Amino acid sequence: MTPSQAGVVAGRRVWLCDLDGTLVDSCPAHEAAFRQAITEIAPGALATFRYAAHTGASTAEVASRLVPGDAVAAERLARRKQRLYREYVEAGMVVVLPGAHRLLERLTEDGRTAYLVTSGSRGSVERVLAACSLSGYFRAVLTSDDVPVSKPDPWFYRYACRRWAVDPAGAVAVEDSAHGVASAVGAGLVTLQIHAAEPAAGAITVRDLDEIVSLFHQEQPSTRSSGE
Repeated sequence: MTPSQAGVVAGRRVWLCDLDGTLVDSCPAHEAAFRQAITEIAPGALATFRYAAHTGASTAEVASRLVPGDAVAAERLARRKQRLYREYVEAGMVVVLPGAHRLLERLTEDGRTAYLVTSGSRGSVERVLAACSLSGYFRAVLTSDDVPVSKPDPWFYRYACRRWAVDPAGAVAVEDSAHGVASAVGAGLVTLQIHAAEPAAGAITVRDLDEIVSLFHQEQPSTRSSGE
């Protein structure tokens, strides 16, 4: 990240954060749940299933891709996957990523506003937030249960901004997946992408959450206090 990019990002007062792969390490649990559900309900789709191709999309959207043209099977697959995933969360398979608490605590200390914008279902998201002690950091939470579309559709983030009266020009999104980046960038948000093997178009690439935290240490006092 260049110094000019860092200045633009750190000065923003509203932060829209993704959850899976961004704040918590949930990908292994999601993939295991999908594979087990596919094995039980649509075994023919297992050979070509690649979880990495679907990260950032909702469970319902992925299920419809796996069994196209069969809405009944897709719904069964999605429900079974969600049940399995929630069991894995309860078993401790989803853990908070390094720097997540530090970032959210710093946003709170500086009087910034954090929202959660995730493709997860509300039931799963609530379990993860509780298990990872992240529940108290967000002013509001938007899940796939609240919208008719999934990331990478920009409508996902546009709706979040309208719902919470957030001006995209004054906010920043934090994402990890290409789907999430496409949704946020398409909605006009400055977007940070972390943990990315391949940078997505339009995003500012950062190494990890602690690199974002370090941006706030570089701010001038007048920048931190502005707008408060």
